[in-house]
Amino acid sequence: MKMAAPTASKAASLGCNNKPAFPELDFRSGARVEELNKLIQEFAKHDQREYDDQRALEIHTAKDFIFSMLGMVQKLDQKLPVANEYLLLSGGVREGVVDLDLDELNVYARGTDYDMDFTLLVPALKLHDRNQPVTLDMRHSALCHSWLSLRLFDEGTISKWKDCCTIVDHINGATNYFFSPTKVADWFYDSISIVLSEIQKKPQRGMPKVEKVEKNGTIISIILGVGSSRMLYDIVPVVSFKGWPAVAQSWLMENHFWDGKITEEEVISGFYLVPACSYKGKKDNEWRLSFARSEVQLKKCISSSLMQAYQACKAIIIKLLSRPKAISPYHLRSMMLWACDRLPANYLAQEDYAAHFLLGLIDDLQHCLVNKMCPNYFIPQCNMLEHLSEETVMLHARKLSSVRSDPAEHLRTAIEHVKAANRLTLELQRRGSTTSIPSPQSDGGDPNQPDDRLAKKLQQLVTENPGKSISVFINPDDVTRPHFRIDDKFF
Repeated sequence: MKMAAPTASKAASLGCNNKPAFPELDFRSGARVEELNKLIQEFAKHDQREYDDQRALEIHTAKDFIFSMLGMVQKLDQKLPVANEYLLLSGGVREGVVDLDLDELNVYARGTDYDMDFTLLVPALKLHDRNQPVTLDMRHSALCHSWLSLRLFDEGTISKWKDCCTIVDHINGATNYFFSPTKVADWFYDSISIVLSEIQKKPQRGMPKVEKVEKNGTIISIILGVGSSRMLYDIVPVVSFKGWPAVAQSWLMENHFWDGKITEEEVISGFYLVPACSYKGKKDNEWRLSFARSEVQLKKCISSSLMQAYQACKAIIIKLLSRPKAISPYHLRSMMLWACDRLPANYLAQEDYAAHFLLGLIDDLQHCLVNKMCPNYFIPQCNMLEHLSEETVMLHARKLSSVRSDPAEHLRTAIEHVKAANRLTLELQRRGSTTSIPSPQSDGGDPNQPDDRLAKKLQQLVTENPGKSISVFINPDDVTRPHFRIDDKFF
């Protein structure tokens, strides 16, 4: 009795197919996916810094100094709200944590200029008493931007801030005051400079050294030396709202990747106006909508492998696409959020797919450039690349094509850059270049015990909440007690 030869599939299952399995390759570049994954992991290892007790205490000391300074700014002329709510974000403005224009910012480099960077949103005005959708005056502005009339506020607020407004007289004789982002930024910088000058006249033991204070457009950048660390704070004056803007109301009707993971109330708890205008907007009057508070919540729902790919991709494009300044890391962040909506959650949760995610983000960015289209995640009808010239987008698209052709080499370059920055930081710490003032830990005796406990607690928070952002609540009349929140946890 004759038997049929086994089929190819049966032969394979019986071990008759002796051909070795090919490694998984990227079709475009020929790079091994396994190698790309390892390079991304190596980048993440060097990019994520670990904090010991000393560094944790230095972070806390710098934070307290900034908040104490802002308390003194409030007391200068009572313009800022007495009990204010700040949003502290891990990463500076240049890292794309907020949608602000980067072309007016001086270039700072980690390792050379600072070791850690933060963005602090400081409300100059708050509108927190409304539960209905907030309707803004967008008649004079491009999408995602608005003017802000002080008619929404009481007479006392108008009186305090009218010197930071542009004035429009109507035919009927009424006067309208529009809150000016440029004038507010000028006032904020002047006030901070006055306060820092006063603080430096009476230096105290353990007080951070102010190494640099600069106004970059509408942002005030401060670099502090404390102990062995240099910390960059990008301080942004904003207008804070509770609720949700009417212009983004339709976004809530769509299905999103965070559905069922966090509540809608967490996502739409508030938004900001930040001091940035559209390409053709009036700088003195126009503010930009920012959903930084919502993005803190959405970040909880993004897988670690996708975040690693995003961080690696960001490191590549920040240097590659820096001239002319057309693409911000915030554009890449928006594309990542759109990808989370587009792709299945179980696919994005794969731990060994970071290489696929990196390649996909590069492809997405190139697609957006070629089509000159990058919708704002919260207001999709707003195209964030609309103003770019064809010449600029094609120049950047060609640069990205070189990355896509050899992603491994660009990852190795990014790894070398971050390792070099870390070496600079370690060298400066060894030389003690920022220790012209005593470290807060150098004071002896029992009074330091609470700070030591706080340092340990802060280190634990940093370890347990890598990359998370912090909301801070502070009363300028009592800056001795730390009031801060990491996402939704209070301490």
